[in-house]
Amino acid sequence: MSDSEHYDPLGPGRRVGEDPQEKRMPRGLVIRLFAYLVAGHVVAGFLYLLFVVAGSK
Repeated sequence: MSDSEHYDPLGPGRRVGEDPQEKRMPRGLVIRLFAYLVAGHVVAGFLYLLFVVAGSK
């Protein structure tokens, strides 16, 4: 039997002591966000360097 067979839409939504919101972001999301931020800054720095070098001539 699956849990959906025992689901009661009119019953209490959560257990006693269960918090409706998560306190922390998932670890994979934090790692991915950090990687995107670092990669984005590296690409932006590289483009800035290209413009500086091209403008100095």
